[in-house]
Amino acid sequence: QVQLVESGGGLVQAGGSLRVSCAASGRTVSGYNMGWFRQAPGKEREFLAAITWSGGRTFYGDSVKGRFTISRDSAKNMVYLQMNSLKPEDSAVYYCAANSRGLVRVPNNYDYWGQGTQVTVSS
Repeated sequence: QVQLVESGGGLVQAGGSLRVSCAASGRTVSGYNMGWFRQAPGKEREFLAAITWSGGRTFYGDSVKGRFTISRDSAKNMVYLQMNSLKPEDSAVYYCAANSRGLVRVPNNYDYWGQGTQVTVSS
C-alpha cells in the first residue's frame, strides 16, 4: 500500500506561482511513475504532468506545457509540481497519483491517489 499526501495548495493571483508537493509513504514507490492531475467542478479529471521514478523522464499535458514543471526527490519520496503564470482556469483540486503500468496520461492506469489539494487562482 502507498499513501500519498498533497500539500501546498492555496489562493494565488493570476500570473502568480505556486508549488504543490506530494509526500509518498508506506510501500516503496520505487518503480512507480508519479503523476499530477486536477479536477474542477463539473469537469473530468485532467492529466497535467508525470515523471518516471527512476529515469526522470517527464510528460506534460498541453494545457500546462511550458508553465508547469514536475520534479521529484527520490531520497525523500517527494514529488513536486511548480506552477507558474497561473490563470483563473487553473483553479481546481490537484491530485498526486502513482502509476505502475500503462500510459501515464490515463487516470485509470494509476494505482494510488492522494486526497487532493485545492488551488484557486483569482483574476
